[in-house]
Amino acid sequence: MKKVRVLVVDDSRTMRNLICMVLQHDPEIEVVGQAADPLEARAAMKALDPDVVTLDVEMPNMNGIEFLEKIMRLRPTPVIMFSNLTSRGTEATIKALEIGAFDCVAKPMPGEKDMFGDLPAKVKEAGHARLRLLASKMRQRDDDGAPQPVNRDYVADGRIVAIGASTGGVEALLSVLSRFPKDCPPTVITQHMPATFTKSFADRLDRECQPRITEARHGAPLMPGQVYLAPGGSTHLEVISGKQGLTCCLSASGLVNGHRPSVDVLFYSVAVTAKAEAVGVILTGMGRDGADGLKAMRDAGANTIGQNQATSLVYGMPKVAFERGGVEKQLPLSRIADEILNLTARKEEGGRLCQRRQR
Repeated sequence: MKKVRVLVVDDSRTMRNLICMVLQHDPEIEVVGQAADPLEARAAMKALDPDVVTLDVEMPNMNGIEFLEKIMRLRPTPVIMFSNLTSRGTEATIKALEIGAFDCVAKPMPGEKDMFGDLPAKVKEAGHARLRLLASKMRQRDDDGAPQPVNRDYVADGRIVAIGASTGGVEALLSVLSRFPKDCPPTVITQHMPATFTKSFADRLDRECQPRITEARHGAPLMPGQVYLAPGGSTHLEVISGKQGLTCCLSASGLVNGHRPSVDVLFYSVAVTAKAEAVGVILTGMGRDGADGLKAMRDAGANTIGQNQATSLVYGMPKVAFERGGVEKQLPLSRIADEILNLTARKEEGGRLCQRRQR
């Protein structure tokens, strides 16, 4: 198998050496060069033509975001961003993912045992994936992907929406949620993302979209016009039934499919509590998390949607979900929001609006 060739870019020699050490332990990866700043990196990219670049967010001469924009415009290459766990660092990383970075990795804290997590797997996936590098390309409309008109008189029918995503999910979720109306159905989301990144991501989505979008809080009631994003790293997000209806539940149980939060955990909980009163959606991502949970939702009577291969940054999670029978309908990214709204809108029956039973 052809090795994935990687260029490591970071102004810290220590950090470059750590990244190289982790990557070189994988026999399917070859580190072909290092660079201390974007100027060196630009020359190295021309000379070495790497398959993947790892790039620090904060560097001298030109910051990582500016350099990423140049890469995406002039020499499209899969890029994995590294960021410190600071407010400034996480905001920049979210911006990088919107621009077209393949994924993000948090720099390890001193003494952290699991250094860089699944970085080698991300690098290999980046090297082999059919990459949609620019946000504009991910939103391109093809012949079967033109968005359908959204009913301006949309009124939710009482169902809830559960969405799972991983690699490529930042742009995919922005594409979906930006078409949601202010009074959208209650929506719960698990996006694989390092701890501390999800708060910045939720805030960014909230600024860009009409509904209220926040990190999920334990005990928060599911309400129309509200979108709840699972906090990264330490807890799973579930939906439970209580005296006041459906609510968010944050649980600190172990990893599921290698993840916490896990999409499967969310989908299984919705299958139990909401049954047919839900719509499940699985978007771009590595691995298989969410596939079995989406099948459980479909078996419980929920409508289910999977992002198609042509518009997925990584056709992993949607592919496995489709193969296991969890996907009722596969759609291009540009049509998913409209399908969700069509499924959850109140319908006219017998000349009057008929609303589904509120939970």
